[in-house]
Amino acid sequence: MERRKLGRTGRPVSVVGLGCWQLGADWGDVSEDDAMQVLHAAVDSGVTFLDTADVYGDGRSERLVGRLLRERGDTDLTVATKMGRRADPFAPETFTLDAFRGWLDRSRRNLDVETIDLVQLHCPPTAVFHDDRVFDGLDSLVEDNLIAAYGVSVETVDEALTAIARPNVATVQIILNAFRRKPLEQVLPAAVQAGVGVIARVPLASGLLSGKYDESTTFAADDHRSYNRDGQAFDVGETFSGVPFEVGVRAAREISRHTPEGATTAQLALRWVIDQPGVSTVIPGARKPDQARGNAAAADIAPLTDEVLQALRDVYDESIREHVHDRW
Repeated sequence: MERRKLGRTGRPVSVVGLGCWQLGADWGDVSEDDAMQVLHAAVDSGVTFLDTADVYGDGRSERLVGRLLRERGDTDLTVATKMGRRADPFAPETFTLDAFRGWLDRSRRNLDVETIDLVQLHCPPTAVFHDDRVFDGLDSLVEDNLIAAYGVSVETVDEALTAIARPNVATVQIILNAFRRKPLEQVLPAAVQAGVGVIARVPLASGLLSGKYDESTTFAADDHRSYNRDGQAFDVGETFSGVPFEVGVRAAREISRHTPEGATTAQLALRWVIDQPGVSTVIPGARKPDQARGNAAAADIAPLTDEVLQALRDVYDESIREHVHDRW
């Protein structure tokens, strides 16, 4: 699989990675055996970048990734985790160096590593991005070899731009897909200029861009696609990319008409992300091994034609833009 440099980490990573949220919680039940099969299928398909977080299943996702590392003994993998959502209260003043050390000690145990490849602030309060004290603390964690590099996961374009301006931020993780195009305007060009890696998350808009849902599709009660549609639990942009479900279903149906022969609509959507200048890696999730293998295969599809790119742009402008463009 094609590899690209992950920003200021200097690490080459697969252009399609694996998002491990599904393996922890919030996407319905995934057994440990199924989760391990997903992880192995992804790596067997050329994936070398795994993205998790300390709150995915209260550490379950990290522990599963740690098990994978032990089972494979593969030094070629890059593992990124996130910290900050365990802050109590979830407020800027709780983002302290002592808190960081405590959260990271737990993550290092879960992952069974001495040094974490990449740690990202997990969509913290906006004020955190302007706090020199926070980034001085992260620098000290690198100096102490607890982490090799750090980045940020953001909700908004403005947060991303603030983070990119920081001299030692290695990566920015942001929602980017055919339904969330705003980062193309400023974030990706700024990241390229600064040498900051871009990790594109929610690339399938919580599955909408697979083209497999219709207006009658339902989800389990413990799936965020049921309980967070109005942002009751966390930022609504993380669920269906903030697009109203029925609107997204109709738009995805239009997009599916442009799927290249021999590919799936999900692969089309992933290829769209891969084709955007500045993207280092895209991190679709998977609940089944076949999904992981199919996602990885998106890297083998030819770059999308100008005709297809224009068609996807038209769908966004006509159906999606009004719902999301000015919100994040």
